[in-house]
Amino acid sequence: MNTLEVATKWKQMCLEGKNIECIEELYADNIVSKEMPGVPYGEVLTGKTEVLEKSKQWLDDVIEFHSNEISEPLIAGKHFSSKMAFDVTFKSRGRQQMEEVCVFSVEDGKIATEQFFYSM
Repeated sequence: MNTLEVATKWKQMCLEGKNIECIEELYADNIVSKEMPGVPYGEVLTGKTEVLEKSKQWLDDVIEFHSNEISEPLIAGKHFSSKMAFDVTFKSRGRQQMEEVCVFSVEDGKIATEQFFYSM
């Protein structure tokens, strides 16, 4: 798959709540994931297993998604970005509205890096 195809499928799977399946299918085995400083599960994670665990921890903390918006991916060569907005109730911190910019790189048809920018 090219970058546009990966980005389109990523968005579709995320909107359908298939976050774990998305990582299993679209992420490279040696994915590098970068979060903002201070996140409890680590700022830089390497490998699909660690990224899956991070996502499972985040999803396990969710009580309810009230809304979920993802912008159309913006493609630039082997990179794509998208804005995500959530209204979520968490077990650990109650209801929160969140916005983030996500930046991805694609290599050999798989997401090789991801980085998230948001306010905490």
